[in-house]
Amino acid sequence: MKRRGLLLDRDGVINIDRGYIGRREDFEFVSGIFPFLRAAQDLGFRLTIITNQAGVAYGLYTAADYEKLTTWMLKEFAKEGIAIDLVLAAFEHAEGKVAAYRRESFWRKPNPGMVLETIQRLDLDPARSVFLGDHERDMQAAKAGGIKTRLHIPGTTKETPPGAIRVESFDEALKKLKALADLAPDS
Repeated sequence: MKRRGLLLDRDGVINIDRGYIGRREDFEFVSGIFPFLRAAQDLGFRLTIITNQAGVAYGLYTAADYEKLTTWMLKEFAKEGIAIDLVLAAFEHAEGKVAAYRRESFWRKPNPGMVLETIQRLDLDPARSVFLGDHERDMQAAKAGGIKTRLHIPGTTKETPPGAIRVESFDEALKKLKALADLAPDS
């Protein structure tokens, strides 16, 4: 049986969104993310982070800087007993300054490339999976990728996009995850 997954945007969901974050000194975890992800993991959700990182295309930090920060972030999660199954990032942007990343990309949200890749690599059931994001583009990518449950935690996009469920906190999001786990338990 295919597994259920929790796909998360990074900036604004995992960490406080302060713009383009490519260095440890600028990264601060959102309060409550650790207990939320431990609970989601305990419910049987595979955890994935899907993030646009146009700061690489803009030359604000390098892909190596991003990788270093991600390695640190994953170690912090591991210290908290949280296993992130997959992290995917889109560095491309059509208006980027770095030629290697200046292009449109099926991978970059709102396109569904990273969502579809996650579903395939982790053998997820999109009908039993959830996307948690704070931007309309997160909800668009999740919908285009076939993720049935799309949770919008208000961030940059204050209005909840059509078809998404607004949650004001990780506690509200966890209630939705529990309900989904109860409706479609793992066998």
